[in-house]
Amino acid sequence: MESGLGSNCNERHWIFRDDSWFSQFRNGSNPWMARYAYALIFLVSNLLAWAVRDYGHNAFPEMEKLKNCQGGRGCLGAEGVLRVSLGCFAFYFVMFLSTAGNSRMYNCRDSWHSGWWSAKIGLWIALTVTSFLVPTFIVQIYGEIAHFGAGVFLLVQLVSVISFITWLDDCCQSEKTAERCHIHVMLLATAAYIICIFGIIMMYIWYAPEPSCLLNIFFITWTLVLLQLMTSVSLHPKINSGFLTPGLMGLYVVFICWCAIRSEPAGESCNRKAEASNKTDWLTIISFVVALLAMVIATFSTGIDSQCFQSSKKEAPAEDAVPYGYGFFHFVFATGAMYFAMLLIGWNTHHTIKRWTIDVGWTSTWVRIVNEWLAVCVYLWMLVAPVVLKWRQTSENA
Repeated sequence: MESGLGSNCNERHWIFRDDSWFSQFRNGSNPWMARYAYALIFLVSNLLAWAVRDYGHNAFPEMEKLKNCQGGRGCLGAEGVLRVSLGCFAFYFVMFLSTAGNSRMYNCRDSWHSGWWSAKIGLWIALTVTSFLVPTFIVQIYGEIAHFGAGVFLLVQLVSVISFITWLDDCCQSEKTAERCHIHVMLLATAAYIICIFGIIMMYIWYAPEPSCLLNIFFITWTLVLLQLMTSVSLHPKINSGFLTPGLMGLYVVFICWCAIRSEPAGESCNRKAEASNKTDWLTIISFVVALLAMVIATFSTGIDSQCFQSSKKEAPAEDAVPYGYGFFHFVFATGAMYFAMLLIGWNTHHTIKRWTIDVGWTSTWVRIVNEWLAVCVYLWMLVAPVVLKWRQTSENA
């Protein structure tokens, strides 16, 4: 039996090496192609949740007849989004449980992750349909849990972004590339700071046109202070991390601040852009589509970045090691299912959100702002931690 299993593994190994990408995907031997299929399932779930929210009463009139739908109120609108999210979360959580801890290719769990698409698509459809049959109180409980799960997703994404920035800086500052990339690093850092300052100026013009816009003025000014703080800490003689990482982090926090202010409800006198986009036009639709795709891409890119959560450097991977952590990949998509639900309902299960809008409401604004502040805290700790630990070790030895 062992020889038969080994023969099967070798057969899949040669399929992976010699066949085209389509044959590898069809035979369940290419985990790199599998991740795109999972991202497509995630995107379809997002689109279904949006359709249920905005056009549920017209597109899905049969749902109003279901016992748990209460005439459509329990299966359409915000609760409909939660039901689709619940089905999507259940699918990726099942995949997480069935693939977590797998570190080798060419075994049963690797085959399950990379293949068996008919069974997995059937499972996803079944779980999505089942989510519309569960009682309303279960959906409401899931909605409360989804707030926490979405926060976990934001934290994982935050660590992934900071790890990428520090990795890029390490590559540019390494002995092999330091001299060759010196000019490129200076140009990139300068461009980052110019864009940051330009973005802050434009936010003052767009979102703080009057002195009475105290909240927006506070958000923007505090972002500028955080940018200065990150730069000062990075340039401290004991840290000496240069201009590149605080510049790139500045781009990230300025972007989050902009998203936070954009999430303020339309009708606020300080948010003229929200007033201008109050009517559904082609620009609003394009903005919605771009935001939806950006969320899927962010989930996808974070899901394959499991190495940023490894506490220490490990030995060179074996030849048959998995290219990315399957369990972590599905865990990110599971929390991402909760995150897209929060975006589509504005982080408020009782919030009525306008068509073709995403992540709008005061709750969304404050979630973004807290995420921005947390990003700066995590980045500063990553800068200061090595110095603090070194100082503690020196004190203990003395």
